[in-house]
Amino acid sequence: MTTDLLIFSYVTALLATLSGTALYFEQRRRRFEPAESADSIFRCDKCGFLYTDDHDVDRSRCPQCGRSNDAIRF
Repeated sequence: MTTDLLIFSYVTALLATLSGTALYFEQRRRRFEPAESADSIFRCDKCGFLYTDDHDVDRSRCPQCGRSNDAIRF
């Protein structure tokens, strides 16, 4: 084995190990992280109550006072 081939093999093995470890921990993080909610967040203009509703709803009625509100945009 030449020196160049030995160095190339060492660097390739090191990068493959690091990539495999990174993929493993990313999959592990995704498995235990809570899933994102598809709901929209609403804040009532009248009483200040925060609540959620389906993501396909543009305006939602407040469960506390009944006022219709727009979704909060971040």
